Amino acid sequence: MDFELKSLTLHQTASTVADALLLLWPDAADQARPAVDDPLTVWARGAVADGDIEAGAGQCLPAHRLPGVKPRRVVLVRTGDGSAAAVRKAVAAGMAALKAGQPRTLIVQAAAAGGSAVASVVQAVAEASYVYTTTKSQGKPRSLRKVTVAVQEAGAVRSAFEQAVATVHGVELAKEWANRPGNHATPSHLADAARALGKRPHLTVEVLGPKEVAKLGMGAFLAVAQGSEEPLRFIVLKYQGAPKSVAPVVLVGKGITFDTGGVSLKPAPEMDEMKFDMGGAASVLGTFAALAELQPALNVVGLIPSCENMPDGRAVKPGDVVTSLSGQTIEILNTDAEGRLILCDALTYAERFKPRAIIDVATLTGACVIALGGVRSGLFANDDALAAALLDAGQAAQDPAWRMPLDDEYAEGLKSNFADMGNVGGRPAGAVTAAKFLQKFVGTHRWAHLDIAGVAWKGGTAKGATGRPVPLLVQFLLDEATRVRSDAKPTKPSAPAKATRVKQN
Repeated sequence: MDFELKSLTLHQTASTVADALLLLWPDAADQARPAVDDPLTVWARGAVADGDIEAGAGQCLPAHRLPGVKPRRVVLVRTGDGSAAAVRKAVAAGMAALKAGQPRTLIVQAAAAGGSAVASVVQAVAEASYVYTTTKSQGKPRSLRKVTVAVQEAGAVRSAFEQAVATVHGVELAKEWANRPGNHATPSHLADAARALGKRPHLTVEVLGPKEVAKLGMGAFLAVAQGSEEPLRFIVLKYQGAPKSVAPVVLVGKGITFDTGGVSLKPAPEMDEMKFDMGGAASVLGTFAALAELQPALNVVGLIPSCENMPDGRAVKPGDVVTSLSGQTIEILNTDAEGRLILCDALTYAERFKPRAIIDVATLTGACVIALGGVRSGLFANDDALAAALLDAGQAAQDPAWRMPLDDEYAEGLKSNFADMGNVGGRPAGAVTAAKFLQKFVGTHRWAHLDIAGVAWKGGTAKGATGRPVPLLVQFLLDEATRVRSDAKPTKPSAPAKATRVKQN
């Protein structure tokens, strides 16, 4: 789908040919009384005055072939206070009203919308029109081909628009790979997707197989993979947008392409949704796709340990003890707590990059779903400034997180009589004990963990991947590029001190 941003007045919008038009109408427009004669404003004001459309973000009034208006279908959509969240809700409602007609070309007249609202338009249109077709024999691709976002002054919101479009491309790549069935998204398939990304500007990719991973000493990762016929892959992506001397941010994405639970087998109902257990890996791929478009002045490394978790005769068993890349030993008390086992070796590997920060992203625990539902990602961090930056990025990107505790007392349940630690700490505070496990492998590095088990996909009739937390990660990295530039600015030298004469006696 092609997005474009244009400076268009309401007169010009009415004269532009398109299949459909969404006319966004904030509450403030009800009180404004400029002298206007364009057909869209006359119609909208009349509809509001007559009570044909109620106030409130998301209220819609459709029309067909309005006199003097070239777009065939028009939907007047109330945007409430005009905030980014209200605009997103409104555009989603407007797109639902247009769904039956399947327009190929669309204009969204956003008038005086600011950058965050324009970003919401792009995100909402993309989300409403996304269609998964890869494994359907007669899958219909999205009908919407071109979207024009019309504003008063395009130059003022160009940067926000371009960021939103790149983010949407990243989100859709993440959705694509998370939505694919396990037999169409194996570790080898993910590696191929990464290699394709490696052809883009400033990106390089390295893929390690079982022999290389064994040589490194990633015993925890190998243990999870040993029950599957599909060979593991350890994917290393590098984006270089800054000098090599600038320490990178390292993103680590959990890439379990299908999770049966292993010997600790999951219940059969909804096990098909365990194809989404590589949502963290998919979000890292999507984030790198966005980086290639936006090209921020930052260095970023992506690490994706990827394998299946299967109950083969060779599979790891409860009670087995394995040695991680860090040298620490782990008693595997539950083979369904496998994500932390592949992540811990990747976190240790991340140390070789001397990172500015490490952020791991994982569909890690059902406990986080219970705690936060499908609204916010669970955020754990050993650094307050890093946590604040991620929370702010999530709010700005409408991809929110919530900070969770990391008190040392939560690690008590991980003690083992037979190894340095167990891989689970019991049912209480399961999301926290999982984070405490990961924390044992990051040393003194600035580190954050995003548990996305509740937000990475939706179930039921709306079953499908969400592409989260790509928006949060992209916003954070762009903000981090700004911080890197700020850190690199030379400080103004202070004036040399005046010489002082000391009187000699």
